[in-house]
Amino acid sequence: MIGIQQLPLTGKHSIPFHTPVSVTRCQYKPIIKPEFITKNKDRFWSSSTGPVRAGWFLGLGEKKKVTDLPEIVQAGDPVLNEPARDVRPDEIGSERVQKIIDDMVKVMRGAPGVGLAAPQIGIPLKIIVLEDTEEYIGYAPKEEIKAQDRRSFDLLVIINPNLQKKGNKSALFFEGCLSVDGYRAMVERFLDVEVTGLDRYGQPIKVSASGWQARILQHECDHLAGTLYVDKMVKRTFRTVENLQLPLANGCPKPGVR
Repeated sequence: MIGIQQLPLTGKHSIPFHTPVSVTRCQYKPIIKPEFITKNKDRFWSSSTGPVRAGWFLGLGEKKKVTDLPEIVQAGDPVLNEPARDVRPDEIGSERVQKIIDDMVKVMRGAPGVGLAAPQIGIPLKIIVLEDTEEYIGYAPKEEIKAQDRRSFDLLVIINPNLQKKGNKSALFFEGCLSVDGYRAMVERFLDVEVTGLDRYGQPIKVSASGWQARILQHECDHLAGTLYVDKMVKRTFRTVENLQLPLANGCPKPGVR
């Protein structure tokens, strides 16, 4: 999970698919305004642990235990490095698959993140969910939103997605992942993609996406192939969330459209 976050374009941390110099919460990571945390202290603060970890959204403290939902699987678990299998048509309407989808949406939103793939909750099925909201986008500087071509979109559930690039233009931005918690790195992604598959009711769906949404889709579809963003990252840009404000090393490519 995109989850794809956002980072400053100059290597200075000003910030979240799907998130991150600029960052995908499918799962990116915004800097939360102090007044927002104060207003929502029950959501972001635990009296025993301090700030609650929020995937690549906040990156602070410990995640609250939610006993009725699956945990987000972390790097090192084989389920993240092996291809997922197709969901059979006769499985889509089953109570099991519908519950998996419901759990994925809740886990993604609770992290919070902008994308999640079924392997990230330990289930090797080709299912992804993604969503980016005006609230999440509102935490990013306007210049980053524009550079990343980032726009809000409603919840998407895609089963057995098939992703195709549309053109050869690409962009290089920081990404984070809810399954590689606490780290970010720059990844080059295509600017325009098309994804076909089935919705949660088994009906055909086609999504044409550009910019940040395209990045989130690529990030999440990679999970279904057993690929993490660290397998594609520009290695010398890999860093902890705490070091996002530090400049890029000499020789590192600059973020932006290629």
